[in-house]
Amino acid sequence: QVQLVESGGGLVQAGDSLRLSCTSSDSTFSMYAMGWLRQAPGKEREFVASIRWSGDSSYYSDSVKGRFTISRDNAKKMVYLQMNSLKPEDTAVYYCAAILAPNSDYMGTRVNEFDSWGRGTQVTVSS
Repeated sequence: QVQLVESGGGLVQAGDSLRLSCTSSDSTFSMYAMGWLRQAPGKEREFVASIRWSGDSSYYSDSVKGRFTISRDNAKKMVYLQMNSLKPEDTAVYYCAAILAPNSDYMGTRVNEFDSWGRGTQVTVSS
C-alpha cells in the first residue's frame, strides 16, 4: 500500500472553485492508478474521479463530470483535483486513493477497486 496525504480542503460558497492536492512519498508512485473518493455525512463513500498512471486518460462520476478535473505529476508524486462550480451537494470528506495498475490502461472506476487512501480533507460548500 502507498502512503497518501491530502490537502486543500476548506469552506467555500456555491459556485466557487477549490483545488485539492495529494502527495505521496512512495518511489513507485508512477505505477499506481490514482483516484479521488468522497464521503458525505450519513452516506457511503463514493467514487469521484480517477486517472491512469500515465496521466493521459481520466474518468469521472456523472455528478462531477464537466466541473472537476483530475491531474497528476509523477515527477512530484502529486495528484490534484480541480473543483469548479461547486455545489452544496459536493460537501464531503475527500480522499485520495491509489491502486497498483495491473496494466497500462487501468484507471479504477469504483470505490472498492482502490486499496490505499489518505485520511481525507474536508470540503464544505455553503449555499
